[in-house]
Amino acid sequence: MLTDQQESLIEATAPVVAEHLDAITKRFYPLMFERYPEVAPLFNQAHQADGGQPRVLASAVLAYVQMRKDPDQAREVLATVVSKHVSLGIQPDQYPIVGECLMAAIGEVLGDAVTPEIADAWGALYQELADLLIGLEAEAYHEFAARPGGWQGTRTFRIAETRQESRVIRSFVLEPVDGGPVADFEPGQFIGVRLTIDGEPVYRHYSLSGTPNGRSYRISIKRETGGRVSEYFHDRLDVGDTLELLQPSGQLTLDEASTPVMLISGGVGQTPMLPMACRALEQGRRVVYLHAAQERAHHAFAEELAALAREHADHLTSVTLYERGDEDDRADHIGRVNRELLARYLPEGDPECYFVGPQGFMTAVDHALDSLGVPGERRHYEHFGPSRPLQAG
Repeated sequence: MLTDQQESLIEATAPVVAEHLDAITKRFYPLMFERYPEVAPLFNQAHQADGGQPRVLASAVLAYVQMRKDPDQAREVLATVVSKHVSLGIQPDQYPIVGECLMAAIGEVLGDAVTPEIADAWGALYQELADLLIGLEAEAYHEFAARPGGWQGTRTFRIAETRQESRVIRSFVLEPVDGGPVADFEPGQFIGVRLTIDGEPVYRHYSLSGTPNGRSYRISIKRETGGRVSEYFHDRLDVGDTLELLQPSGQLTLDEASTPVMLISGGVGQTPMLPMACRALEQGRRVVYLHAAQERAHHAFAEELAALAREHADHLTSVTLYERGDEDDRADHIGRVNRELLARYLPEGDPECYFVGPQGFMTAVDHALDSLGVPGERRHYEHFGPSRPLQAG
């Protein structure tokens, strides 16, 4: 617990730290990778290069300063951070590394303005945040390990089947090497993957694109040009190869309500939507499934969704939109998602709206839904990379 003096120092210096937080976090990551190169595989270097990861850290620190006196709100807001950490298997002994390097970065950027007393106050604040995250993550690890088919740490899976879903998306069905059951997950969640590429460990998150079945998991991966891990999956992995999985996690999940659901996806953002659609239909809910792809060759899971629509003709409306194409492409619409299109298909009855896709796509969808009167608490989304505000460019 911070002392009264430390509380006062945090309050007095927070505006200064906030003003320089971008510079602090941009210095923090190179410093940490230099001092502790063993933690670098936990971070997607593409997100370092484009500034996404530093912005997330800056936002998290500022948010915690503002909400730390409301523990319930803090837990709710930090749930996304906990989910990502759990899917990476983050452990308590890694937090001192972050604390050391973060304080060093603050010292380098702010210089003599950081007195020993101010440094101690911010160090205590970081430790408070770390202790909260460590506790929440421990709860998540314990809960999953206690499930039938659960585990702790990593578990080795074998690729049992692959399927080319579109020109750029390939699915991998994964079964445990030990032959045991696998724990269920909530549709919409993602799973952590640990690979060794050219002798180096790398970690990634991928949405679980199949429904829970107790035997296997399915992930579906888009080939990203120059993407080290996605190209490795597409070009070098096949049936029989093995990889390690961490536990499923993520907050983009359905509630148990009976209200209609609108699922809106762009590109590979469709992967969490498929199991969510199945769950909502199991609940007897009305579902509108709107998917946007660049063109027909990039449209994944078309046959799978068509079969689902035939099975649930009274409850599922499937809408396909291609950014480019013609009438022969069998899309319902050609163009981009906009307010008029969403207004046409938005179901009545206070629908819950979920959307995943590229940043610009999600921003457009969010603004359109807002203009159509869908309140913020019924607009749900998730970033495949570092989370950031949708109004950001």
